[in-house]
Amino acid sequence: MVTGNTSSTAAPSDPGTSHAGPGRRITLYLLGAVLLVLLLAPAFVKNFFVFQMTLWLIYAIAILGLNLLTGTSGQVSLGHSAFYAVGAYTAAILLDQTSIHYVLTLPVAALIGFGAGFLFGFPALRLTGVYLAMATFALAVATPPIIKLHVFEQWTGGVQGLFVDKPSAPMGLPISDDAWLYYLTLGVGVLVFLFGSSLLNSRTGRACLALRDNPIAASAMGVNVALYKTLIFGLSAAIASIAGALSAIAVQFVAVDSFTFQLAILLFVGMIVGGIGWLPGSLVGAAFVIFVPNIADGISQGLSGAVFGALLLLVIFVLPNGAQQIAAWLYTRLGGGKRAG
Repeated sequence: MVTGNTSSTAAPSDPGTSHAGPGRRITLYLLGAVLLVLLLAPAFVKNFFVFQMTLWLIYAIAILGLNLLTGTSGQVSLGHSAFYAVGAYTAAILLDQTSIHYVLTLPVAALIGFGAGFLFGFPALRLTGVYLAMATFALAVATPPIIKLHVFEQWTGGVQGLFVDKPSAPMGLPISDDAWLYYLTLGVGVLVFLFGSSLLNSRTGRACLALRDNPIAASAMGVNVALYKTLIFGLSAAIASIAGALSAIAVQFVAVDSFTFQLAILLFVGMIVGGIGWLPGSLVGAAFVIFVPNIADGISQGLSGAVFGALLLLVIFVLPNGAQQIAAWLYTRLGGGKRAG
């Protein structure tokens, strides 16, 4: 299993290809250690922090979906908050108006998110770079007012939003409801990560990488540009929708003000901080956008925005490749990043 790196520079997952032995072992050890810590964490922290960690994992899933889009195909999206909202409202509406089990809302949200992303990908095919970014940004700006339209109010709740009942731990498990939601989110996150890693090794992933690196050459080799661009856009939107559905279940409330373009910007910032094209970096990026604002408030409530901006600038200047840069350095130090020859 690879860790999802698509960068042309030396990076943590490269060892898995150039030196299958040590690189693969280091990758598995580190990922196993992180997973173990995440599994044990709820036993040592209070429920409020467990809830914060659940939100962290939800954001990590959304950022991973965005990273698949940008890291593999090179398409820049500033509108993934729209697909996040699609997933959240899909779950909330289903739970509010049907008797469907809350877990089943996740695949439904994924299907609807995939359809929305795939359809949006078609008119965006002619757009690249900043023009695609502006088109997706317009989608993020337009989504909240559309949700508030009177014609949809009977389903979305309009400006009042929708309340969702908090699910309890099944089968009498001796854990709190917050801990159950955390483990549910963690399980979904692991599945999404495995899917993303497998996708990068698949024919679709290789085709998207070829499109990112040289679209003209990829097209000449027979890669269907329109199909793969819209397909990866749809898959990315589906993952963002899964994250949105999980947020509706965890927060127990869905309101249009939660899905403004600021959310899209935060997801994009999280991807940059984690490292474009490096899937494990989604955890680091999500931690930055979830916990750093709280740290900034603790430093200065009146200047929290300025403190957050200063910390972001520091990360960009010191680590232009995000957390991926630190991981690459660690791999080299541990002997897993040495190049052949």
